[in-house]
Amino acid sequence: MQTILGAGGAIGIPLAKELLKYTEKVRLVARNPQKVNPGDELFPADLREQGQVMEAVKGSEAVYLVAGLKYDTKVWQKEWPIVMNNVITACSENNSKLVFLDNVYMYGRVEGRMTEETPFNPVSHKGEIRARIAQRLIDAYKSKEIEAAILRSADFYGPDNKGSVLNMLVLDRLRTGKKANLLLSADRLHTYTYTPDAAKAMALIGNTPEAYNQTWHAPSDMDLMTGEGFVRLAAGVLKVKPEYTVLKKWQIKLAGIFSPVVRESIEMIYQNEYDYIFDSSKFESCFKIKPTSYSDGITAYLKG
Repeated sequence: MQTILGAGGAIGIPLAKELLKYTEKVRLVARNPQKVNPGDELFPADLREQGQVMEAVKGSEAVYLVAGLKYDTKVWQKEWPIVMNNVITACSENNSKLVFLDNVYMYGRVEGRMTEETPFNPVSHKGEIRARIAQRLIDAYKSKEIEAAILRSADFYGPDNKGSVLNMLVLDRLRTGKKANLLLSADRLHTYTYTPDAAKAMALIGNTPEAYNQTWHAPSDMDLMTGEGFVRLAAGVLKVKPEYTVLKKWQIKLAGIFSPVVRESIEMIYQNEYDYIFDSSKFESCFKIKPTSYSDGITAYLKG
C-alpha cells in the first residue's frame, strides 16, 4: 500500500497514476478524496487530526505528503507544524517511509543557482514557516525517527493547476486572446517545474531505497528563460502576437486590497524581482532522467 496525503490537485492526480507502476494498492487521503484510478482506496481524513492521520497511514509502505493549506500566513503558522508533526508521528508508528513535496520559500533570495545545498535564509513569513517544517522533517530522519525524503520544486506549471502563475498570467491569457501579464520584469530568468515531472519524481524517490534521508530538486528544464521568453514561446505555439504587460509593484499591491490571495503573495514578490534559477542536476544525474522541455510542456498544456 502506498498512500497520498492531500490527494487530488496538480501533483496528487498525476502521482496517483504514477504509483501504479510500483504498487496495485493506492490510498487517497483528503477531506473529500476522489478516485483517479479505478482501484484507488478512498480515505476521508483531516490531516490536522492526529488520530485520523494515524488511521490513514496504517499499513502503508510509503506515504507522500502533497497537501496544500490555504494560502494564508496565519493559517500556515498554526496548521503546518501540526500537520507535519502528525504525519511524522504516524509514519514512525506505522514504520512507513515519507516523501514530502516542498517549495523553495525557505531559501529566500538566492544569487545564482538554488541547489539542495543552498542554506535556509528565509526573507518572508511563509519562508520562515516552510524552513521550520522542513527542518523538523530533516531532524526526524537524521535522528532515525523515520525514513524520509524531501522533493523540492520550483514554481509549477502544467495541467490541473489553478494556482500556477505561469498558467494564469501568461498561458491562459494568451490562449483567450488577451495580453500576457508579467510580474515586475520581462527580463528576469525564472525556472518552472512541469507538474507531471514532479509527480514522476515523487513516485520514483518513494520507491528507491537509496533516495531516502536527503533532499532532491524536482527535474526542471534548466534552459533558462525570461518572462518575455515564455511569452514568445507560448505565442508561437498559439500563433498569436507575443504581447504582454509588465505589472508594477504598486499595481500588485493595489490588487491585493481586493484579493486575499494577491495580498498574501506580495511578500513573495522578490522571486520576480530577481533571477530565480532552480538547479535539478542532482536528480537528473542520479536517476538519468531529463525534465520535460518548456517547449513540450507548454505545447502540451496549451493543446491539451
